[in-house]
Amino acid sequence: MSAEAADREAATSSRPCTPPQTSWFEFVLEEALLEQHLQKPSPDPPPVQLIVQFLEQASKPSVNEQNQVQPPPDNKRNRILKLLALKVAAHLKWDLDVLEKSLSVPVLNMLLNELLCISKVPPGTKHVDVDLSSLPPTTAMAILLYNRWAIRTIVQSSFPVKQVKPGPPQLNVMNQIQQEKELTENILKVLKEQAADSILVLEGALKLNKDLYVHTIRTLDLLAMEPGMVNGETESSTAGLKISAEEIQCQVCYDLGAIYFQQGSTNAAVHEKAKEKFFRTKELIAKNGSSSLHFTIDEERLAGYCQACEVLTSSSDDASQRATPYSQIHSCMKSGKYQDLVKIFLEDNLTLSLPEQFRQSVLRELFQKAQQGNDALDEVCFKVCVCNTVCDVLQGRIIDIQFCQLFLKPSKEKIDFLLEVCQGSINLENASEELKRKMAAFLKNLCLGMEDLQFVFMISSHELFIKLLKDDERKLLIDQMRKRSPRINLCTKPVTSFYDIPASASVNIGQLEHQLILSVDPWRIRQILIELHGMTSERQFWMISNKWEVPNVYGNVILGIKDSLTRDLVYILMAKGLHCCAIKDFVHAKQLFAACLELVTEFSPKLRQVMLNEMLLLDIYTHEAGAGVSGERPPSDLISRVRGYLEMRVPDIPLRQVIAEECVAFLLNWCETEYLTMQVPLPLVQTNPYVKLGQLLAATCKELPGPKESRRTAKDLWEVVVQICSVSNQHKRGNDGRVSLIKHRESTLGIMYRSELLSFIKKLREPLVLTTILSLFVKLHNVREDIVNDIAAEHISIWPSSIPNLQSVDFEAVAITVKELVSYALTINANNHFWLIIQADIYFATNQYSAALHYYLQAGAVCSDFFNKMVPPDVYTDQVIKRMIKCCSLLNCHTQVAILCQFLREVDYKTAFKALQEQNSHDAMDSYYEYIWDVTILEYLTYLHHKRGETDKRQIAIKAIGQTELNASNPEEVLQLAAQRRKKKFLQAMAKLYF
Repeated sequence: MSAEAADREAATSSRPCTPPQTSWFEFVLEEALLEQHLQKPSPDPPPVQLIVQFLEQASKPSVNEQNQVQPPPDNKRNRILKLLALKVAAHLKWDLDVLEKSLSVPVLNMLLNELLCISKVPPGTKHVDVDLSSLPPTTAMAILLYNRWAIRTIVQSSFPVKQVKPGPPQLNVMNQIQQEKELTENILKVLKEQAADSILVLEGALKLNKDLYVHTIRTLDLLAMEPGMVNGETESSTAGLKISAEEIQCQVCYDLGAIYFQQGSTNAAVHEKAKEKFFRTKELIAKNGSSSLHFTIDEERLAGYCQACEVLTSSSDDASQRATPYSQIHSCMKSGKYQDLVKIFLEDNLTLSLPEQFRQSVLRELFQKAQQGNDALDEVCFKVCVCNTVCDVLQGRIIDIQFCQLFLKPSKEKIDFLLEVCQGSINLENASEELKRKMAAFLKNLCLGMEDLQFVFMISSHELFIKLLKDDERKLLIDQMRKRSPRINLCTKPVTSFYDIPASASVNIGQLEHQLILSVDPWRIRQILIELHGMTSERQFWMISNKWEVPNVYGNVILGIKDSLTRDLVYILMAKGLHCCAIKDFVHAKQLFAACLELVTEFSPKLRQVMLNEMLLLDIYTHEAGAGVSGERPPSDLISRVRGYLEMRVPDIPLRQVIAEECVAFLLNWCETEYLTMQVPLPLVQTNPYVKLGQLLAATCKELPGPKESRRTAKDLWEVVVQICSVSNQHKRGNDGRVSLIKHRESTLGIMYRSELLSFIKKLREPLVLTTILSLFVKLHNVREDIVNDIAAEHISIWPSSIPNLQSVDFEAVAITVKELVSYALTINANNHFWLIIQADIYFATNQYSAALHYYLQAGAVCSDFFNKMVPPDVYTDQVIKRMIKCCSLLNCHTQVAILCQFLREVDYKTAFKALQEQNSHDAMDSYYEYIWDVTILEYLTYLHHKRGETDKRQIAIKAIGQTELNASNPEEVLQLAAQRRKKKFLQAMAKLYF
């Protein structure tokens, strides 16, 4: 034996042996085995699986000598199997919650019918005609069990169920699933027809004031014995499991309440009956508890039913109305008495009976009503939001952003109401220390967040604030607030001389530093720094705030300034200017940069050029955020300055990469293609990657739409981008001696990193430039070998169709880039139909079919005035229509598939007919027939419904085909007009569905 074989044998022998699963036929052969198996802690197979196996074997059809399929024979074997299934159910104490959760409707139906049969209920007898009081206890209980299950199944079938996504198609499995589905639907149909009888049976059971018995394994054994072997024990004896009359009433009331509540959706009066049953269930639970050996009631669900019934039914009992906040809130919202809502929410802040989600949903509804033009609700929204916020504070939850937004501009009235809510939401005598701490922290943080001392004083002098905060805590808070308040008169007049501003020695360093952080006035900053340097020469004041950030390329030059005051001033002015620029406060940024430029001009040509570069970037930002938004071209001097920056050759000037980026993007956005392609100096193209990329983009766009002429520049651009998206492969030898391949995602093979390219593209706004770069990335995405669904784009034919070394391209990064670029492009123009088609194709390729349909429809809508005009054929190409057909098919919207098949240049009858044959359709089906204009499809529909015996649907199809405008004898113009009208209505209907 080889060493490898010996290892394998040793490993196998060392594994613990799993005991074999007991087969169903072993229980048939050995009578006592079932009880022994069920007594195990974790029996394998579990009880519910045994029920399925026993009934499945007992219901197998037989084949006679003529090879004809016969119903299952009523022989001893099948009777034993059915009895075994009943015994397992008896072991589970006939708990419908357990049985319904694990067994399908057909299996449970068969099991309960066997129970009725063995309990001596005559087959074919209507349960409503039977007097339950005259029946043996186990027989009456069997009838009750069956009818309870019937109405529970009806209720359960009304709930929406998420469909399980099918796996790989297997014919036998699919047939079994379809058969079980049809069988379930047939059973449900019968149960719904008999629902009224089942309700009457259960209502009659409520009048029974006696205990009943349910079959156990022992009673089932007794019934299976021959009459001479029962030893005097009869079916009506007390050998079964006793169920008290109150337990039966509790469960029956709950089940009746559920069916009445479900029927209330079509008959509001039935809600009263549901309410009566649910409240009776509540009383019985309060008396006996919610659990028994036979059943368990979900008390949370019952409470939800009770609350819903209270809201849905009008009660004359005013005390009851006052006792339930839900009904009060519902009444206020319905009647428009919104002011009363505030009182309800305030009272609930003490009781905390309303869940957080319910409070938020009411507030959302109020906000929606306010946005629809009801200005009077603004105050109510604020007050309800305050009540919710105080409730969140007391329960330790995070304060909602809506409160912060509403409190951006506080007023005396708002603060008065907030303090009223805080005081009304906490009982200081009985409140815990934790609640007091939470409320105190909230009020304290509120004070620290306010700038107006008048409002702070209103809070700090309030009775609740004084009681919650200790003297030393209040004193410390007031000191903090005083330090924040400005004590110096700000200098509003510009000072022409730099060192002539007198320092004020009466202000301490901490206050001055605080003012230095807050100020954006360059002259005030200068004054504060002079005062601070007059007080101490040991500190470096440019370091007092970690928010002051200057790029490293500038920082090294600025920190080399010898004079400490000048160094601090230059650093702070630049840092504040950059911050203002980042938050789009361009006015203050310009003032700060101008002051800094004036200062550095006196002693540093290098820093002077730095500031001129930063002011150029600021002017670009200012124009793009202002006049550029409306399409106004930038002034010629700004364009000249941008060109001058790109051509600048001053040595040793620290440069920020973002400025070159913005300059090239600026020229592309304003179509300065002539400069980028013809006039830009060659050394600049060779040294600046952004200029090179911009030149290639401009040249490619300039020569569009002539694909032959632009192939050269397009190929150059393609090669540059492919190199950027390539990964560098390295080999590494591991400890085991094997060589592994390492891929570096961010490769330095290209002229820039992919992240830098993406950042640059997101600065572009010119549609043709964006379309070109997007087209390139789409083509690069489609080149990969394992691609299943290509993405379509404009000008895609200008790019090369292959890459020499496919393995070197990081296609995962390319796919991510395509998604990001399309999303960005749609923020620039959400109505570009070609970009919308690309977005739809991406969703289609990633199997997000509903989202794909949304964007396909949006692309058609934006270029056809919401389908009132004909969608251009270059938008809805055959490929797009086929993808829409596939989306609808995979969403099980088969009627939509058939209608879309008409949109193709050659109608796809095969696909349309196959779709119409599907009965499991999730769309409006026959409501869509009015949108069909192809007579052949309508004729097939008529034949199909006739074959299925669907008379109503057949009549709808006949009505659609009988319209005179579809007559084949009509002129072509009439037929085209009829088709166009139906296309328009269908696409508008689809848009309403998917938008």
